[in-house]
Amino acid sequence: MIKENLAAIDLGSNSCRLKITDGKGKMLFRKAVTTKLGEGLQGNGKFSDEAWERGLRCLSEYAQIMREYEVGHYRAITTASCRMAANGEEFVKAVREITGISLEIIDAGEEAMLNLRGARLNASADAEYIAVYDLGGGSTEVTLAKNSDNPNILYTLSIPWGARTAAEAFDLLEYDEIKAQKLAAEISKYMNDFMQQSQFAEYRDSCECLATSSTPLRLLSMVKNFGSYDRDLADGAEANVSEIDKVIEKVRKMNLTELSESAYIGVNRAPIIQAACVIFQTIYRILGVNKIKASLKSAQDAIIEDLVRKWQN
Repeated sequence: MIKENLAAIDLGSNSCRLKITDGKGKMLFRKAVTTKLGEGLQGNGKFSDEAWERGLRCLSEYAQIMREYEVGHYRAITTASCRMAANGEEFVKAVREITGISLEIIDAGEEAMLNLRGARLNASADAEYIAVYDLGGGSTEVTLAKNSDNPNILYTLSIPWGARTAAEAFDLLEYDEIKAQKLAAEISKYMNDFMQQSQFAEYRDSCECLATSSTPLRLLSMVKNFGSYDRDLADGAEANVSEIDKVIEKVRKMNLTELSESAYIGVNRAPIIQAACVIFQTIYRILGVNKIKASLKSAQDAIIEDLVRKWQN
């Protein structure tokens, strides 16, 4: 059995997550830091100096934590932001030189598969199919798959809009009906293609819908009236879309100050939550599902599973 601890790092466009486990996959440490790496990327096409420094600071801290936990094996991935940024490769090189962490820029297909395998840990055993969508800061992946130990992807789509990039491009720091409709129309173009290409309507009745990322976990925390955002309690929680619609309507009526002060949203999430809700709601309405299950389990959990298998004797 593995004697050394394992770690998974997932650097997205808005936050960076670290998970450390023992050799059997039992969690020892977990942390998420809002890096806002993709801030300004939509307009400038590259990471700003401030975003660059935030990302390096976070990963330097993670490198130290990994040393303290005596991590022997790890995998660190980065997704849409580094794929899109003109200086993404340069950032990856700087991370390796300064922190010692080797970041992999993975493509949308691998990102979708990792999120699928992680989210599937929350899937009901009797669900024949699962639809998983991961609403990131820079992109959104929607995947239909057969629910099995080695899930077979039937169709996957990467939408080049995430909470941060859409909030900036559509100027949706606070809710505006016209701007929201423009974003919804943009997301609908991709989702209508998904519905046609995947023939999702044929699978809908035997399909469970799981949503990863912070947005569904926050909304489910509100639906369940936890009192504040609790990602652990919300992990695996399920709600009718009518219940989710009600809390989204509450979010829409809040200004930036109110969102920042909300125990469910907070100052880091406030500027991008309106865009996130538009994307999230547009997707589940076009899918035509009645219920959604939130999943904290995602790419990191799949990475840890792979590391456990790889380094077992």
